[in-house]
Amino acid sequence: IALWVGLIVAAPVWLYQLWAFIAPGLHRHERRYAYAFTAIAAPLFIAGAALAYFVVHKGLTFLLESGVTGLDTQLEVTRYISFVTNLIMIFGVAFEFPLVVLMLNIVGVASAKRLLSWWRVAVFLFFAFSAVVTPTPDPFGMTALALCLSALYFGAVGLAYLNDKRRGRGRELYADTPDDEASKLDYTPEPVEASEPLPPVNPVTPPKPLERDYDDMT
Repeated sequence: IALWVGLIVAAPVWLYQLWAFIAPGLHRHERRYAYAFTAIAAPLFIAGAALAYFVVHKGLTFLLESGVTGLDTQLEVTRYISFVTNLIMIFGVAFEFPLVVLMLNIVGVASAKRLLSWWRVAVFLFFAFSAVVTPTPDPFGMTALALCLSALYFGAVGLAYLNDKRRGRGRELYADTPDDEASKLDYTPEPVEASEPLPPVNPVTPPKPLERDYDDMT
């Protein structure tokens, strides 16, 4: 408990130190991407943590009420807090998955069309992951997490489509030209820089003859 509380309380300090270490090695556009990803990552993590708290509340209520009648179920405080904290971290990190999808699209690894073609596999993996991490056997928590992850995935694919459209990915070079017409050429002359004068030529000093202290005939 003390470790998690210390990490959360000291988060502004160590995050600032981490950014101060990374920022000097980034270009200006890379810093803009870093700011945008950070601004999106924080709300996503908070949303995942809130969903985890809601799922834990419903799941534990179901487990406690489904016990043997007449017996009081008591939870150990240390294990309960550790269980809830780990589940909140898992849900929060899982909600960061759309950022990974966007990063793959921005660097050019996967286009929006390819990401959309993977939606069946993605939805299956989301439900499988949700079935493993949710604490109760009821389908409520699993379905809630899987649907949220699926919605975030399709939202990331939509942003990837806008990014591809802005950069002109997947668009043919002569898409606007009919097949029976010649392609348009750009005849605009490019400006030519003025030539620079050559520096003056330095005179070359002739070499001095070699001095010999002996007779060539001997």
